[in-house]
Amino acid sequence: MRLRNIAGSRDVIAESPLVVHEPEKAKGKWKEIFKNDHPLRIEIGMGKGKFIYELAEKNPEVNYIGIEKYSSVLLRALQKMEEAPLPNLLFIRMDAEEIAEVFGREEVDRIYLNFSDPWPKDRHAKRRLPSKGFLARYDQFLKKEGVLEFKTDNKALFDFALAQLPEAGWEALQVTYDLHHDDRMKEGNIMTEYEEKFSSKGNPIYKYIIKR
Repeated sequence: MRLRNIAGSRDVIAESPLVVHEPEKAKGKWKEIFKNDHPLRIEIGMGKGKFIYELAEKNPEVNYIGIEKYSSVLLRALQKMEEAPLPNLLFIRMDAEEIAEVFGREEVDRIYLNFSDPWPKDRHAKRRLPSKGFLARYDQFLKKEGVLEFKTDNKALFDFALAQLPEAGWEALQVTYDLHHDDRMKEGNIMTEYEEKFSSKGNPIYKYIIKR
């Protein structure tokens, strides 16, 4: 059975207090939701949540939101959180295309994109999360000094993402074509499930950190 098709996952998510169910109503009010003034960082397309859970666990002074489109994938993250809840981590089930409807201007100080769907066909380029169209969405709510971090094992997607930067008005602060052998950029790196899998096979991991 494919993970994204587990029966009843939407019902479980709908009843979970760890999921923000009408996130558009929280736009501009995330400090009230978390009940503190800590910085807010988000991961778009979090998968089963390993990366963002470890981040939240290591950084209790930062608030995190994991965003995932597929209910049955999000369910795995919820199961982990129910075993060991973290007060600075919440989840949203939504399509990334609606992301600008959920966060207010300068409300987020960092965005993480990890092993995003490459959408390899040219006609689907606008669906790629590091595309100039999505960068324009992120620009609506990322703080002026905020950054976006992107990791992938897909070189074609990474090259595409880099090529989008000048068109979108963003610039690269750091770039590596082999993260795990880059002493500077690998420091403090938290691996996702995909990253562990791909790197164990010897695949290089590509990463950039960008700003406007």
